[in-house]
Amino acid sequence: MHCSFCASNITKALKRQQGVLSVNVSLAHEEVLVEFDPSKVEGWQLDETLRSLGYTVRDPDKVRSFEEEEKELRGARNRLLGSATLTFTALGIMSLYWLGVARPMPTWMRVGMIALALSNVFGFGFPILEMTYHSLRRLILNQHVLMELAAFGGLIGGFIGLFVDKRFPAPDFFAISVFIVSYHLLGGYASLLVRTKSSQAVKRLLSLQPQTAKVIRDGKEMTIPVQQVSKGDLVRVRPGEAIPVDGVVVEGVSAVDESIVTGEPIPQEKRVGQEVVGGSVNTNGSLVIRVTKVGSEGFLQRVAEYIEEARAMKPGILQLLDRVLGFFVPGVILAAVAGFTAWSLGAWALTGAPNLQRAAFAALSVLVMGYPCALGMATPIAMIRGGGLASEKGILFRSSEAFHVLQSVDTVVFDKTGTITVGRPSVVRVLPVEGVSEREVLVLAASVEALSQHPLAKAVVEAAREHGFFLEQAKDFQEVSGAGVRAKLSGKPIFVGKLDFLQDMGVSIDTRIVDEVLAMEAKGQTVFGVALDGKLMGVVGVADTIKKEAADVVAKIKALGLTPIMITGDAKRTAKAVAESVGIGRFYARVTPDQKADKVRELQAEGHRVIMVGDGINDAPALMQADVGIALGAGTDIAIESADVIITGSDLNKVIDAIQIGRNSYRKTKQNLAIAFSFNGVGIPLAAAGLVQPIWAMAAMVLSVTTVILNSFGVKTASTLGRLLTKMRSRGEKIQENRKEHTKSKETESKLVLRIPGIHCYECISRIEEAVVRLDAVSYLEIDPQSKEVVVFYRDGDVLKDEIMRRIVELGYEVIQNDN
Repeated sequence: MHCSFCASNITKALKRQQGVLSVNVSLAHEEVLVEFDPSKVEGWQLDETLRSLGYTVRDPDKVRSFEEEEKELRGARNRLLGSATLTFTALGIMSLYWLGVARPMPTWMRVGMIALALSNVFGFGFPILEMTYHSLRRLILNQHVLMELAAFGGLIGGFIGLFVDKRFPAPDFFAISVFIVSYHLLGGYASLLVRTKSSQAVKRLLSLQPQTAKVIRDGKEMTIPVQQVSKGDLVRVRPGEAIPVDGVVVEGVSAVDESIVTGEPIPQEKRVGQEVVGGSVNTNGSLVIRVTKVGSEGFLQRVAEYIEEARAMKPGILQLLDRVLGFFVPGVILAAVAGFTAWSLGAWALTGAPNLQRAAFAALSVLVMGYPCALGMATPIAMIRGGGLASEKGILFRSSEAFHVLQSVDTVVFDKTGTITVGRPSVVRVLPVEGVSEREVLVLAASVEALSQHPLAKAVVEAAREHGFFLEQAKDFQEVSGAGVRAKLSGKPIFVGKLDFLQDMGVSIDTRIVDEVLAMEAKGQTVFGVALDGKLMGVVGVADTIKKEAADVVAKIKALGLTPIMITGDAKRTAKAVAESVGIGRFYARVTPDQKADKVRELQAEGHRVIMVGDGINDAPALMQADVGIALGAGTDIAIESADVIITGSDLNKVIDAIQIGRNSYRKTKQNLAIAFSFNGVGIPLAAAGLVQPIWAMAAMVLSVTTVILNSFGVKTASTLGRLLTKMRSRGEKIQENRKEHTKSKETESKLVLRIPGIHCYECISRIEEAVVRLDAVSYLEIDPQSKEVVVFYRDGDVLKDEIMRRIVELGYEVIQNDN
């Protein structure tokens, strides 16, 4: 498939088949999803329908290997380089001809121009010929057809000039054929490069599943490949391990991180009889599960299928260029026919003798002028401009379609966890009983929880450390699975856990505290109590906190005329509390990954253009289904690979920036297309009148491309480039200076090791370097984009450490300090 019309033709052809219920075509991914009645039509018949249209059909489950994709890319690159070599050679010959050095053109030059033109059109440009053939078979008039009309017009005009009528400027016509093919191959290579370098989301997803499982058979534990696990097998999962398959707990109690399913950061307690899903993480207890689903029935494989389904069902976009070409190409052909008719039949009617020489010249000149070389650059140049502005703000646009659609969206769907909220549990409230301070409650809880591996325990300890509280040394620590923990502080028994657990331990709880706890839980908080020496000291509420910019971003979304919606896998009570806090009136709760995509599809069926903003695995199908998927860079790789736009870090303000940049870039695209077609719009009537020589077509190429570039980047280009070079030079000098200083004083420096999950590209590295090296006390830093680890060498003690992390956080990145 090559254009929007291909998708339309495939849809029409398949829908004509009896038994076909629905057809969804993904042009970007070259996939078709067909729903059909097997009693009326079979799959092979649908394949034959597609082949009869000239398409090659492949099995979507057999994804091409990296080597195959690279081979295709190398082939396109080699064709472009070969074609460019012919173009520069032709330019050299034509320069000698135009300057009068080789006029009249000697025989060897004439033969050389013929060879160059034929080699480019039928050699390096042969794939374009094939695409043009199939397009004409399907009655599609696209940019390939337009290019070949111009190229063959140049060839015919050149041969007429050599062998029929010397008044035809043969060298100019041949040169046109050479140049046009090279321009077209350049645009094709750029498109293929973007498509090939985009990672496979499904491959990323399936890599999350553990490759082995610890199976218990005949009383013995053995490690086998996960593909060999069968239904009914018993699988042991130890603390910290990922659960390899879907199943039911038959032994043990543990907190399981199911964020892969729900997106919720707070682990869920799992007891005997409860289900667990493959890919989730067992946090603190040992479990034995009985396998209930294997292979394609498993959760991760089902999500992979949802992504593939969403990819095929993503609404098609009739590109602005394709819409214009639908009228422009027939117009060029009609103009060529009109020019020929006017100078043949028209001249015969008026003068009694047809002017066939001028008629042929006019028709061929129209075809040559009919291909605007700036056409292939209009959209990419606008995208480069918008992409440059976006990268300065930490935003990456992966496709031109995103620029196209952002100007027409009317609905923004937000995931909750990790998008509107921070995505990890933290202490949001400490409620002491009368006579006890909040500090006492937090210190008591943290002193005991410091010995626990539970994620909520870590949140309590982090809160105490952030306040600079000194923790006491707990002894005789014991964890009561699914209930809480017990220990001794200064010889006194202390219990931390659910209120039911405290009551079982003989702790009395006042009704006022019970009412407060119910209110806290209504706001989505997980609440546990702290009791010392048999007396309740207070309760602590832990929850996923809302991002500070969330409410403001929602208000801006509304100001842009867009409707915000929130969607989450969490409980309705929590979802409602978060939605109300940020000003979102419509939300969906308890939604699974496939249901998220269904919700987006429902909105699209109602006529809405939808943006989906998310960060987790469970958001991937919806990100793929949405008209524009926006992934936060601090999220999972699978979400990022399923999205059209990627935001470095987790700052929601960049969603607004992305929408505005997309809208502005689309306006530039329309202006560029108008410019590209205007040169030809003026030239075609003149060519039909027989007043335009082919050399003017080449001049129009250069002038239109130059104008498009100037329109996209404007007069600010030079000053912007100068500022950028100065900025890069000063930063480079600063890094070199600090590197030398680092070498001299390495032994007296402190080292700060940070992990920054949001690092995804060179732009991320550049922004972090720029922010950190401005600090005089920072002598050197190393950034590894693979491990996402940043090592900073600095002087002046621990005060600077907080400032370094603060600067990176302000850029929108999550920062995790590595204590090792």
